[in-house]
Order: sequence, then structure tokens, then C-alpha cells
Amino acid sequence: MNSPQTIYDLIGEEQIRQLSKVFYQEVAKNDELRRLYPENLQPAEERLYLFLLQVFGGPEIYTEQRGHPRLRMRHAKWKIDSSMRDHWMNAMLVALDHLNIDPTIREAMMSYFVKAANHMINHA
Repeated sequence: MNSPQTIYDLIGEEQIRQLSKVFYQEVAKNDELRRLYPENLQPAEERLYLFLLQVFGGPEIYTEQRGHPRLRMRHAKWKIDSSMRDHWMNAMLVALDHLNIDPTIREAMMSYFVKAANHMINHA
């Protein structure tokens, strides 16, 4: 019996690396998002890459290095309202648009990002 293919299996590490790279290029252009990060965005880009590898079915390097993701807890120090969520989602949608992937896979990834972004809201 074959196990179902993951997004990781279908698009590979390089597409996930590209997604993380373009996302942080968008963060750098967005004043609202940019102010949440230190000057050097590279460590955050690498953490996102490792997190997304794991989320989409790849190696669990993120958990091995950093422990359970605990997204809400890790982001609790920042005010995340619907406006900030929208800035984040817009940057992620631009990044998704840069990938050469099947529309069905894009939809599945977008569905995950919408749920995760909504879950991060911690201020009305």
C-alpha cells in the first residue's frame, strides 16, 4: 500500500526554500512587517524554511533544533491583529505566486497559511 504524497514530496525542498526567500524579500519591503524583525532577516528566513519543510511533510529539522513549534507562544510578544495578519498573508501570497506548482498544491498551501495566520491573531 502506498502512503499519500506530501506537499514536500510533490514540490521538493527547493520550492520551499524559494517560498521562504521570496516571503522575506516581501517582508523587507513592508514597513509594518519589517519592524517586527531584527536587521538581519536571514536567521528568520532559515527558521521559516525549516518550519515549512516540516509542516509540509519533510524532515523534522525544525523540531530537532528548536523544539515544538508552539506558534502562538513564539509570536505572543508581538501585537498581531487582522491588519498585521493581512500584511503577512499578502507577503506569503506573493511568495506563493513565485512558485511553479500545480494550482491544487497552491490551494492546499494557501489553506494552511490562512488557518495559521488567523490562529496567530492575538489582538482585536
